[in-house]
Amino acid sequence: MQRPADPREFGRLVSALREPGRYPSGASGPPARVDLLETHISCVLLAGDYAYKIKKPVNLGFLDFTTLAARRFCCEEELRLNRRTAPSLYLDVVPITGSASDPVLGGDGPPIEYAVRMRRFPQDALLDRMARGGTLQEASLDDLGVRVAQFHQGLQPAGADRPFASPAQVLAAAMQNFDQIQSLAGPGTDAAALAALRDWTAREHAALEAVFGARKREGYVRECHGDLHLGNIVMLDGAPVPFDGIEFNAEFRWIDVMNEVAFLVMDLEEHRLPGLAFRFLNRYLETGGDYAGVAVLRFYIVYRALVRAKVACIRGHQPGLDAGAQEFAAAEYAHYLGFAQGIAARGRGALILMHGVSGSGKTTIARQLAAALQAVHLRSDVERKRLHGLEAGARTRSGPAAGIYSPADTERTYARLASLAREVMAAGYPVIVDAAFLDAGRRSSFRALAREAGAPFAIVSCEAPDTVLRERVARREAQGADASEAGLAILGRQLAERKPFTPDESAEVVRVDATAGPGAVRAAAEVLALCIAPC
Repeated sequence: MQRPADPREFGRLVSALREPGRYPSGASGPPARVDLLETHISCVLLAGDYAYKIKKPVNLGFLDFTTLAARRFCCEEELRLNRRTAPSLYLDVVPITGSASDPVLGGDGPPIEYAVRMRRFPQDALLDRMARGGTLQEASLDDLGVRVAQFHQGLQPAGADRPFASPAQVLAAAMQNFDQIQSLAGPGTDAAALAALRDWTAREHAALEAVFGARKREGYVRECHGDLHLGNIVMLDGAPVPFDGIEFNAEFRWIDVMNEVAFLVMDLEEHRLPGLAFRFLNRYLETGGDYAGVAVLRFYIVYRALVRAKVACIRGHQPGLDAGAQEFAAAEYAHYLGFAQGIAARGRGALILMHGVSGSGKTTIARQLAAALQAVHLRSDVERKRLHGLEAGARTRSGPAAGIYSPADTERTYARLASLAREVMAAGYPVIVDAAFLDAGRRSSFRALAREAGAPFAIVSCEAPDTVLRERVARREAQGADASEAGLAILGRQLAERKPFTPDESAEVVRVDATAGPGAVRAAAEVLALCIAPC
């Protein structure tokens, strides 16, 4: 049986690997220096064009790296798992031969250690750095939402015989946070808040137990990244790339895909970027169609925030910390506890309809409003095609009132939108339904849906001159890249058949000049926020 590594010998190895001459040259030549990044489980040596990640010989309970065989296996797992999302970043596993005081990368002798070799990137390209610097862009979060959804769709679901993310396991993981915090924090001023969150978690789990079970049966538990936060996503060649997924504990990565989404939503909100959180969420939902997962989103956001609180609490109780470090950890713990309370306290649905003819900017404005109001965005053009098993950008060449735009398919589309809107409101989120809604009868049926849910209701009417509408539709039709296939013929019919709002609707309508720019949308968002705010 292989003996565990000596931590002192590991320290000598890392010190020796700080010497630049031990590394091969890259495209930019030999490394001039070697920098060290260190976490509680690994050391990353930055040498020229490459980074070499070595696992520390530690046993922390949830991982055991104390033998060389275990470290080699986890290096190989790290390569396998992270190549799914970052194939250009993860290159290979490199054996380290020689001795701790005179190591050789590669070599012919027996390995004394293993390292994951990665393409090096500038630390300023990390999304958490960009978030703190105010340079994170909406387009990057849109792109990330699509990429994560496609990644999740390509994963195999956990079999029914696998224990991962069963309702009982979900509850056990959530309650473990409280048990570990209480064992360290003891009685204090946060005891009442912690107890209230524990009670909320138990109640929410009981209410959602059947949903957790259904999600596992329906295949939403998959081998995910496992640690999807801003610090583990980097901009590479203009695209956001997740890396550093969890390799050391299968239970941490075989999770509900919405648990993974919730971590990034939580992290963006905690960075005071709720608009970007919902840009990501809505592109994820639009791409994959997992609107049923919104039911468990709030539970998992609170869970992820409490994991962060627990980690801060553990860090604050480590021996040898000075007073400043203890104070910082205590403040971080209190921050995440308060953040979790705020998320748990939310939870009121609202229903907002978009209204307007083709080319009036409904979708662009709906996306901006969804980010501003932290609402879920449902788009009729996307859901219509999803009902037919088509990608959003597929071209069907359907004529007016024909093909997938037949009256029967239109009825199916609006019925789906109503069903999804009902689910989103039941989960306690505002929902924006993005469709033409030119018919007063359809608007009335959705108003009744809001009334049934006890939710506020509003209509956003997007307006633009007819000449602008025709120019936009002609341009979109020529490009053929949007989910909407409405062309000039359909626009002509809409303009001929449009009718004013009924007198009963007037008080519910917020009008937006679709040519007036972002200021008009911000003004509409402010009005809507007042309309849907809790009484």
